[in-house]
Amino acid sequence: MANGGPVEHGFPHLETVRAAVTALYRRLSYDTVRTFSASVAPADVAFCDTDDLYLGTQRVAQELVRHYRLPDARMIVSFREMTHAASVELAAGPEYFIELNDRFRTHRRDIGAALAHEVMHVYLHRLDLSFPGTRDNEILTDTAAAYLGAGWLLLDAFRQDAASSQKLGYLTPEEFGYVLAKRALVFGEDPSVWFTSPQAYTAYGEGRARARRDGQQPPLTAAGWAGRRRYARDRRHAQDPHAVAAAEDGPYSFTSGGRGPLRVSFPCPTCHQRIRVPVRGRVRARCGLCRTVLECDT
Repeated sequence: MANGGPVEHGFPHLETVRAAVTALYRRLSYDTVRTFSASVAPADVAFCDTDDLYLGTQRVAQELVRHYRLPDARMIVSFREMTHAASVELAAGPEYFIELNDRFRTHRRDIGAALAHEVMHVYLHRLDLSFPGTRDNEILTDTAAAYLGAGWLLLDAFRQDAASSQKLGYLTPEEFGYVLAKRALVFGEDPSVWFTSPQAYTAYGEGRARARRDGQQPPLTAAGWAGRRRYARDRRHAQDPHAVAAAEDGPYSFTSGGRGPLRVSFPCPTCHQRIRVPVRGRVRARCGLCRTVLECDT
């Protein structure tokens, strides 16, 4: 939790975020991801200063349990002085103990954001889905919360002015915006109408621009002129039998199975699983993981 300190910006964790989206689709399946088409409603996690602290916190926690479809899980929430925003004890259940930073006693509007992250830890724990290392696992948790409809609360908790700043979560504000925009492209949902933080609007706009660029890379037909020209040059190079094949770490790469036809591999702009299609002009491809239909010019 950045509390008055510097806030990291940009997209330093983007590759891990993309890997997290892919992991969600692989572990949950397309059909399960589609069941999260509706985000947590602001009214369901609203917290007034006049609400009882503990009763209100339990109410918000149970709403997130309902949203994540953990009907047999019970969240026991307490407050204490700590460095981080919150922590959760990942035991066998059905009871899970969550501790929130004492700061939230007087910053109640952000309790929902902190709980969105911690309850997602429980959800991923039950799925047995994790990334190696604390940093990557926390990025997975933030990404999952945002993609499955509760992470807009974490971005809205980002506030900054000349005298102070606050940010929750491990993603940068722009990365939260990126994941929320990826979700919006899938479900046709605009989370910006729920933001109360002016800084959240800005971060979402930057993340949305980055997310849209994912769908404008060659060999997709939506690619711009410069990308198409670069792609044509790389394709000519790949067709040269004496050329050295490029590694599959760029936006696209070409492969040939000996005497077989040349193929191009590129990440799906929705779930980021790599797709391989033949190089033969206009091709319509369908991602086997997220079922997105892609118009390509190979």
